Amino acid sequence: MTIDGGVLVGHDGSAGAQEALVWAAGLVGRTGLPLHVLRAWSLTTAPRPSTWEPGYVPPLEDSEQAVRDDLERCVAAAGLDPAVRVRTHAVHGPVARVLVQAAGGADLLVVGARGGGGFAGLLLGSTSDQLVHHAPCPVTVVRTGTGRPLSWTAAPGEATA
Repeated sequence: MTIDGGVLVGHDGSAGAQEALVWAAGLVGRTGLPLHVLRAWSLTTAPRPSTWEPGYVPPLEDSEQAVRDDLERCVAAAGLDPAVRVRTHAVHGPVARVLVQAAGGADLLVVGARGGGGFAGLLLGSTSDQLVHHAPCPVTVVRTGTGRPLSWTAAPGEATA
């Protein structure tokens, strides 16, 4: 998958990812950049396709369509400005690897942060941490419940601690 400029949002269907999507849409609304929303998936993380039934493993394409449909629902639920140019992508593969590869053509990668509340809420999740360290473009991590990014945006190769 190739992205040629714009803001890339990693979206896993979580509330944190939804907040990151809304934050990124606000940014692209001011800049005119395209917004790419990507969900990396595997058979264990994909929603159950409509063709699933006990004892039958549907074709991979059915799972991919279920992921695409779910991602489209998330984008629609975000209530984004219709002027924002949104393109959705569903890619089968490990989340961090897929996002790092896709970010090669992005101007910015935006993801949500995970945490268990309290002190843990200040920490990055493992995927966010990998992206901050390995993405080839700047990364913004949006904390759940704040609607705001963390106080820093890491550039490629920039120390984060």
